[in-house]
Amino acid sequence: MNPNNIVLIGMPAVGKSTIGVILAKILGYRFIDADLLIQEQEQRLLEEIIAAEGVDGFIAIENRVNSAIEAERSVIATGGSVVYGKEAMEHLQKIGTIVYLKLDFETLRLRLRNIKNRGVVLREGQTLRELYHERTPLYEHYAHFVIEEAPTDTAEDTIEKIVAALNCR
Repeated sequence: MNPNNIVLIGMPAVGKSTIGVILAKILGYRFIDADLLIQEQEQRLLEEIIAAEGVDGFIAIENRVNSAIEAERSVIATGGSVVYGKEAMEHLQKIGTIVYLKLDFETLRLRLRNIKNRGVVLREGQTLRELYHERTPLYEHYAHFVIEEAPTDTAEDTIEKIVAALNCR
């Protein structure tokens, strides 16, 4: 576990990017959005990459980009599908403390109204519920800490939980 970087993982819409930006400001860390790194390196939006390369192609790109992140004193918000990349997750575990932001399925479903425009990696015919149940054990496997988000939690509430868990202030 490396407290030098904090890596946020979890389903889309749990607040990884929003919480990550605020947490980075509070800690005086840099903020890195892995999805934006992918878009920057590929010169395409996530949904364009998924449309052109397919789910497996996107996951391969995501794995490559996340495996190459070099950072110090940074909060890194990852894409929800990062846990499919074994190399990326092993790399992120080496360079940081992995924090899984966990939200119950019903709250997540309400937050994720337009799933396609978010660049969510969903296989043909797969439901959001199936995706949730497929990914949850992976998030739990890689996480150093699991932060349970209540449906009524604000970003600040979640940040307080993270700071308390990491004891980083």
